[in-house]
Amino acid sequence: MSPAPLALIGFAAAAWLAIGAAGLIRPRSLRAVRTLFSLGSVLGVAIAVVACVALAGSPESAVLPLGLPDLPFHLRVDALSAFFLLLLGSATAAISLFSAGYFRSGSGTAPGLICFQYHAFVAAMVLVLIADDAYVFMVAWETMALASYFLVTTDHRIPEIRRAGFLYLLIAHVGAIAILLCFGVLQGGHGDYTFAAMRSITLPGWWGSAAFFLALTGFGAKAGVLPLHVWLPEAHPAAPSPVSALMSGVMLKTAIYGLLRVTFDLLGAQLWWWGAIALALGLVSALFGVIFAAAQTDMKRLLAYSSIENIGILVAAMGLVILFKTNAKPLLAAIALAALLYHALNHAMFKSLLFLATGSVLHATKERSLGKLGGLIHRMPWVAWLALAGTLASAGLPPLNGFVSEWLLLQAFLFTPTLPQSFINMLVPLAAAALVLAVALAGYVMVKFYGVIFLGRPREPSLAYAQDAGGFERAGLVALAAACVLLGIFPATVLAAIDHVTSLLVGSQASGGDTSWLLLAPLGAERSSYSPLIVLGAIVGAVLITIQLVHRMWHGRVRRAPAWDCGFPLQTPRMQDTAEGFGQPIRQVFEPFFRIERHLPSPFDAKPRYSVVASDHWWHWLYLPIARAAEAVARLFGLIQRGRISVYLTYSFVTLLALLLFVL
Repeated sequence: MSPAPLALIGFAAAAWLAIGAAGLIRPRSLRAVRTLFSLGSVLGVAIAVVACVALAGSPESAVLPLGLPDLPFHLRVDALSAFFLLLLGSATAAISLFSAGYFRSGSGTAPGLICFQYHAFVAAMVLVLIADDAYVFMVAWETMALASYFLVTTDHRIPEIRRAGFLYLLIAHVGAIAILLCFGVLQGGHGDYTFAAMRSITLPGWWGSAAFFLALTGFGAKAGVLPLHVWLPEAHPAAPSPVSALMSGVMLKTAIYGLLRVTFDLLGAQLWWWGAIALALGLVSALFGVIFAAAQTDMKRLLAYSSIENIGILVAAMGLVILFKTNAKPLLAAIALAALLYHALNHAMFKSLLFLATGSVLHATKERSLGKLGGLIHRMPWVAWLALAGTLASAGLPPLNGFVSEWLLLQAFLFTPTLPQSFINMLVPLAAAALVLAVALAGYVMVKFYGVIFLGRPREPSLAYAQDAGGFERAGLVALAAACVLLGIFPATVLAAIDHVTSLLVGSQASGGDTSWLLLAPLGAERSSYSPLIVLGAIVGAVLITIQLVHRMWHGRVRRAPAWDCGFPLQTPRMQDTAEGFGQPIRQVFEPFFRIERHLPSPFDAKPRYSVVASDHWWHWLYLPIARAAEAVARLFGLIQRGRISVYLTYSFVTLLALLLFVL
């Protein structure tokens, strides 16, 4: 008999830990680290293959003789965990391959130690996805947070990076406390923290709502949902680019997995108004993220805010699933859930590709600011053309993968029948409009991202010395770009795999309409359909016809002349459109979203300077007041610490007297 999928997945997690531990043997050897990351990439492919087998199979459970005497490790793989394992394995394989050529010495942490932290991080995420009790889940969740914290603070000699790591760890633990309380509610006072026991318990309405909102808070903190998003645009720029790719592409999805596991598996029933709140929160997060992304001048912060936008879309889709499921619309619930899962997979691919591309640019130019880049398509053609695939996918353009999931979600919005709640009937069309606005602005952001970095002329003389990515880095980028193309061209195949998850969670399949390998029509071809191969053929045909027409018109002749200089021949690369110029219209239209601080020069200044700083309102509304309150409490307790033993003995004596009075 062949080994069971769960055993193979457990073996892969242990192998990742062993690979990481091997990096500690020769922590300064780049050759050894390169070999270990390559082995980790092979393991990623293997776990993706095993997950495909588990996705179509029956759920499988196991109990390991680990943990505490009365709390052994319970593990389980079903269709939901198998899908996210497929996502993890696919993305990790490409990111690990890229990492084999990315890491250098002198980054603050030895390469071998980075290798250990990286593979421990991946192994912890695997354990999160197969955990079948609260104890294992929380151990894996905290291990994942701790490993990722050390990865974020790789260049720990820089104070800003240390502050970003502390903020990330702080919010991660706030979320972990909420998840722990959620599990405490789910066990219903029975003392059994296995997921099997939680599935058998029916909580009263109030306690069920408490468990859901604790889960939304805890997992939302890890995913970057408003208002717990502030760590994300700080941690991603601080972390090495492969770590940013792994966090954005995979780690954020473990939070989505946790939300789905609690909401549709461990909670036996849902209430419709949970969906309304999740839908509104997701759309606000999506709009907030994309608007702030448009105003960024740091390429990694831009991608970090873009991740908030995409996570908002996933949470909004989950809210739609709850609304349809509670109102007995199983087909629409399955379509919305399929769109959620498809977009999670798509985001893992194109956002990992974009973060890795920025890593190559950062290595080649030592610049992260968009205002100091430009024209890199000539110096880094491999990175530029492969990043174009991720840019178009993130912008939601057909026939790439980002379009398919957003199109599916829009179908679920547009073909919503009349629901019993009049408030929701009014909310859903507005939500559809907000989704379209977020998607349109995402396209705007991607034009800014790609155009400023790769097109035009170099804004700095040093860019002339930029070199393209190496072999390992190119291989990782090619794998992710190919995934963006294949996931966009063959959506019916992906939906057939996702059907196993939708059947488990909502009892229906998304491909219930007339769907074939050529035509995607979840609600029937007579209502709406999409054929990516036909769209691809039309695009290729239009390009070829245009080339032929131009060739026939000019008969192959080429005439070269200087570009029109608008009557001003003394132009320089600094006169190109800047990142600030791209973001200015968005900043002006959506000014209430920002906290604007302007510095206006005086007419008498010898060197006048004008500056605009757009910051996040949440820092001043929520986080700074909490920080000030914590400092005030700390100062109050500091008054007690006098540093004299006689004072401390007095405190002990007073406490003893109080206890005696209480007993009497």
